[in-house]
Amino acid sequence: MTKIIEESTKKRLHLPYLDGLRGLASLYIVLVHIEPSIEGQLPIMWSLFGETMKYGAFSVVIFIVLSGYVLMLPVARSENGQLSGSFMNYIKKRSRRILPPYYIILLICLLLTAIILGLEKFTDFQWNAEAGLGAFSPRFSLLDVLLKLLLVHNLDSNSYLTINPPIWTVATEWQIYFLFPLLLLPIWRRLGLFGIVIITFLIGLTPLYLLNGLFESANPWFLCIFCLGMAAADIGFSQKPKLVAIRNSLPWGWLAIIFTCLAVITEWRRLGLHIWINQTFAGLAFACLFISLTKSIIEDKKPSLILRILQHPLAIALGTFSYSLYLTHGPVLVFVRYFLFYLPISPDMFAAGCYLLGTVMSLIIAYWFYLFFERPFMSNFLKKRKIKDAVIS
Repeated sequence: MTKIIEESTKKRLHLPYLDGLRGLASLYIVLVHIEPSIEGQLPIMWSLFGETMKYGAFSVVIFIVLSGYVLMLPVARSENGQLSGSFMNYIKKRSRRILPPYYIILLICLLLTAIILGLEKFTDFQWNAEAGLGAFSPRFSLLDVLLKLLLVHNLDSNSYLTINPPIWTVATEWQIYFLFPLLLLPIWRRLGLFGIVIITFLIGLTPLYLLNGLFESANPWFLCIFCLGMAAADIGFSQKPKLVAIRNSLPWGWLAIIFTCLAVITEWRRLGLHIWINQTFAGLAFACLFISLTKSIIEDKKPSLILRILQHPLAIALGTFSYSLYLTHGPVLVFVRYFLFYLPISPDMFAAGCYLLGTVMSLIIAYWFYLFFERPFMSNFLKKRKIKDAVIS
């Protein structure tokens, strides 16, 4: 097994299941943010379906653990435990990948707001808050806009859920991008895997319990959940004898199932526990899942059912534009709901329309957004374009 891991560190590693998981998590978030009720009333069938849509936070946890895992992979597989290239090169890559689509969707939301406000001022139209219920609102302040431009809106409990609420996590992830090379990797190199997990737990929970919930809207415990992704990459590829023994001896698949059950149980809030607890269980579940699935791929074992699902071409294709789907689905769902709200249809048809039409339109708009505003800034696309330009010239 150790020899297999050593050989895998010498060649490019492709883990398509990560894209599939990212895509399915984004699709689930779309379903979670659909508002299918009228005046709070939802037909029983759709109410039961809605019960399965209460775990949207787990998808956000997936994104955070994924970020830690993906960013740590090249470090864990390197001989010196360092990022390849300079810090500025790392930040440029992260900026190019994250910021252009983020600012474009923010601009689009502001333009939509300007159109709505213009219609309200010059026509009889008035925005109906009930019809436009969901993850977009034309009611916000200039401070909300400024905080989102600076990517610090997640630190303000009044601003982080305005304009396009789902994008609050982009700010949290952006901030962690800076902490990864400047704080987390130095601690990891000095204190090791378990040291970094313990320290980030203390950092993440200090504002919650010692500073009267300061910055709670940013979910500061996500820093530790990010480190669980780092830990999964380290355990999966480390050549340190202790971590090799841990990788080969623990039942990672079963651990993923156990932590998933604990996360689901504690999400019910029947135990009166804070959300960081169930989100940490979820983070542990996905970290164990990554170790298990990657280990299975490296050892060339027969793919499990979950691996076959995550590596299905449709899931991988969805993962290709999952970031665009995450950014754009909020306003799309709201305008679909607004359109359906005034149609003479039954509550059942309204709910069905919200789910079906909302999901389809979210996927279509997201793919267009990806083609025009995300793909042109991706590293692979830029490399291909440079090669093509060089051949032409």
